[in-house]
Amino acid sequence: MNYLEFKNRMFDLGCFNTHQVYAWKPDFGRNNFVRWVKKGLLIRLRQGFYTFPEYINKPDFTLFIANRIYRPSYISLHTALAFYGIIPEAVVQVTSVTSLKTTSFQNEFGEYEYKSVRKELMFGYDIKPITGGRSLKLAQPEKALLDLLYLYPFYRTEQEMENLRLDEDFLQDELNLPRLEDHLLKFKSKALHKRVKLLKNTYGL
Repeated sequence: MNYLEFKNRMFDLGCFNTHQVYAWKPDFGRNNFVRWVKKGLLIRLRQGFYTFPEYINKPDFTLFIANRIYRPSYISLHTALAFYGIIPEAVVQVTSVTSLKTTSFQNEFGEYEYKSVRKELMFGYDIKPITGGRSLKLAQPEKALLDLLYLYPFYRTEQEMENLRLDEDFLQDELNLPRLEDHLLKFKSKALHKRVKLLKNTYGL
């Protein structure tokens, strides 16, 4: 297999898997993946998923990969909250929610963590356009907050809520409280209701 022919066919996908390659070339030699990764012509993202080194510095591509290498999933939790400026910290991991099992991956683009929820909780995200005509699934701010409080139940006191250091201007001016309440009902969790009430009391919502 000629690498340039392969690259011309697969490059515009950004992130691709072996199934897509074999659908195009059923007789594709698996050792090509190993050889081209060793030469730096491909980057292995996880088992069966690859991209090209030209994408390393592409804006938002790190987030785009998160949606692609473990599906169904959408970006949420700390990564989404940092994206909206609700938490101040730079986030090391790209955090997502999935209906599959909890897992994590590490590759040249960073660390990817996926937290498992019930299938019926896979809602509350938007399709955000990014550069290159691509898009990604990103939790709405309200859903990212609920996912966080649902999956990290140790936020049980006002002090622990304050330690989140949520941006109070965002909470007061931009957080959609009716949407928060609507999403909250779908969780059907008394414990989450208590934590949301504590969140509101802590930040004066």
